[in-house]
Amino acid sequence: MASDRQYSPVDRLLLQADVALRTLLPFSGQPTRPSPAVVQPETELDQQEAKHIAGLMRINHTGEVCAQALYQGQALTAKLPEVRAAMEHSADEEVDHLAWCEQRIHQLGGRPSVFNPLFYGLSFGVGALAGLVSDRVSLGFVAATEDQVVKHLDEHLVQVPEHDEKTRAILEQMREDESHHANTALEAGGIKFPRPVKFGMTLLSKVMTKSAYRI
Repeated sequence: MASDRQYSPVDRLLLQADVALRTLLPFSGQPTRPSPAVVQPETELDQQEAKHIAGLMRINHTGEVCAQALYQGQALTAKLPEVRAAMEHSADEEVDHLAWCEQRIHQLGGRPSVFNPLFYGLSFGVGALAGLVSDRVSLGFVAATEDQVVKHLDEHLVQVPEHDEKTRAILEQMREDESHHANTALEAGGIKFPRPVKFGMTLLSKVMTKSAYRI
């Protein structure tokens, strides 16, 4: 996304709406990197394995929908141009993850969660609110959120069979990117959230994961 010198506040709102549509409409996001799964061999999975892995990837896809909304909300209200630029760069990388997860879900015979529009709206609101409070809080929220995502990815990597190299390749690259996003946010001045706040975020993430896995 471009800087404030090029777009008015109304223009930026319209761009945010465009991003929301491209995030939520099937196969609308255009990744800048090819999926890591492309170079991995196709593996035959039984019906139960495919269903379970599709559920895990649906969780990850919804997580990326939330991340995209979070970053867009923060970029809208960030006070410093460099913080806004950092949010927008991270959002661009999340588009890759979004597309990779969606591709894998369809390959496994599944579909994205029907709750994605709801989670997008909630996450956008949280991101915008964090940006309004302060850039340090906004960056700290990014770091805490990405830490949660990394934990989910670690749990999923344990559950994905070793022979499903396509899914594992996607999750491993996502983990690397998300860990980098967390470190970047802290290095940019983000505050470290106290344990009770992180615990609350964990409880909310469980609501998302349980609903997204099934529907």
